[in-house]
Amino acid sequence: MKKESFQERMIHFKDGLIPVIIQDAKTNKILMLGYMNQEAYQKSIHEKKVTFYSRSKKRLWTKGEVSKNYLFIKDLLIDCDGDSLLIKAEPTGPICHKGTDTCWKEINQKNFLFSLEDLISNRINQQKKNSYIYQLSKKGINKISQKLGEEAVELIIESKDNNENLFLNESADLLFHYLILLHKKGFSIQDVINVLENRHS
Repeated sequence: MKKESFQERMIHFKDGLIPVIIQDAKTNKILMLGYMNQEAYQKSIHEKKVTFYSRSKKRLWTKGEVSKNYLFIKDLLIDCDGDSLLIKAEPTGPICHKGTDTCWKEINQKNFLFSLEDLISNRINQQKKNSYIYQLSKKGINKISQKLGEEAVELIIESKDNNENLFLNESADLLFHYLILLHKKGFSIQDVINVLENRHS
């Protein structure tokens, strides 16, 4: 018989079940609450997709088995008493059976910078010829870096004056072009955040 993992030994399935909170791994929005028994937990770990135990249907059910709106597990945390789970997941669509993003009818949106990254990626991948982003990306690293340098100089100049509107607009231009450069280099703003977090810790 295979030995239990450390995580399995730490979990207390009270009356055979444990409550599971699902959180979006990117937005940190709470998506839903469900229950797992040990079999559902093991299936979730093995398939890296959230599977619950349905108390009404009296069986296992994988979230998305009908709608195809799966929850792909990115991280799993056990609370201090070992009697509840927090799963950070990546949803592939609306979570609630009523079609809303969450079971509390909240809108689940990425931080705007992440949404802007998606837009940049889409413009480049779709090769939209009338897109400034695509046209700049097509010119290559040197041109993108040059443009970023120009925006940095313009920001420095505006920082010496007291026009808040111009300063903020130049800040936005610099950040926008930095995101384009990151994409061209194969990185994302999350990669930069990770570096900063590692430095902080």
